[in-house]
Amino acid sequence: MPDSTDLSAWWMPFTANRNFKEAPRLLVSAKGMFYRTSDDREILDGTAGLWCVNAGHSQPRITAAIRDGAERLDYAPPFQMGHPLAFELAERLVEFSGRKFSQVFYTNSGSEAVDTALKMALAYHRIRGEGTRTRLIGRERGYHGVGFGGISVGGMANNRKWFGSLLAGVDHLPHTHDPARNAFSKGVPIHGAELADELERIVALHDASTIAAVIVEPVAGSTGVLVPPEGYLKRLRDICTRLGILLVFDEVITGCGRLGTPFATDYFGVEPDLMTVAKGITNGCVPMGAVFVKPHVHDAFMQGPSAAIEFFHGYTYSGHPLACAAALAALDVYDETGAFRQAASLAATFESELHALRGKPNVIDVRNIGLVGGVELAAREGQPGARGMDAFKRAYERGIMVRVTGDTLALSPPLIIDAAQIHTLCETLGEVFDDLP
Repeated sequence: MPDSTDLSAWWMPFTANRNFKEAPRLLVSAKGMFYRTSDDREILDGTAGLWCVNAGHSQPRITAAIRDGAERLDYAPPFQMGHPLAFELAERLVEFSGRKFSQVFYTNSGSEAVDTALKMALAYHRIRGEGTRTRLIGRERGYHGVGFGGISVGGMANNRKWFGSLLAGVDHLPHTHDPARNAFSKGVPIHGAELADELERIVALHDASTIAAVIVEPVAGSTGVLVPPEGYLKRLRDICTRLGILLVFDEVITGCGRLGTPFATDYFGVEPDLMTVAKGITNGCVPMGAVFVKPHVHDAFMQGPSAAIEFFHGYTYSGHPLACAAALAALDVYDETGAFRQAASLAATFESELHALRGKPNVIDVRNIGLVGGVELAAREGQPGARGMDAFKRAYERGIMVRVTGDTLALSPPLIIDAAQIHTLCETLGEVFDDLP
């Protein structure tokens, strides 16, 4: 283990750097459901890395595809050029979506996918002669990455307050977290669909003719697993359709099997106009994101001279050959192993084990859907987030990895987890709570 001075050069993201470097948590290898640490301990991965390693770590088919791809084509420019894997993957992804969407636009991350979708929405209305539609509507406690567009429509104060006024013309729906009525809900909460009607209030304030898009996570992950109330997403969809507003689902976390279905749109039966994905699309092996696009959005751009660029946007690494190779292999693995069916079949076990933590010291709520769950702890007096961080560190010391966000611990294990490992994960977390001041 190097001493803390050896770690000084990397300014780590979303990390208390000084605190971390006093007692580093260093991961040196991973296989299947487990990480191995620099002090040779095995850590059960309860978070699929960072919501992304859905098929498990070092999946042989995916790593082989990356290795073979690097030997064949290391890079190809995406502007005015192409390579076969990018087109093959796009067709596979359209099919993967159940042909709810007709095109995909490649990015390198969820943050980039969100900013891309927002630009698409603005340009879409301008192309159609509705250039007054420039306002974007996000949601409180939403997380849409760290681009200026994403943090503008996002609703996490610490992500926003340091960086000035952000994008102009942004408003926010209220969040759906309602512990007074929905605490300890199993799956979709009963109360709160009416919160979608707040969009009508925002429309009355600004007028629909000024609003381009509404963006929400079907399930808000990074703010502590906030599950939408029954009927909420459908009401949003109905309002947006009636008023000509594009609806964007941020499925960076919920996509690729997290709810036991390809996407949350399949789980809830509600279809957005645009959908952002990342993370599980390559099993986290190579950075990649994408925006899935409905035909009416794409086709609006396909006008004017055929030699003209229709959408002035893109990235050097859009559709990178190695990312495409990893994504194609990941789709094969998901399909051939029945990973999503496995996740769906374990959802009830996961729910039962997770809700067994009710009654543990300081546990004030448990939330779950599919293979994602959140356990909220009471905050210490005058120290919000301190108890959650303490629990996160103690869990790591006991051999499990969970995600901490404020005083909520989030779990989103690889879809290959089994019932015994779910039990170990939740039982160990319960032991942490028993000892936690």
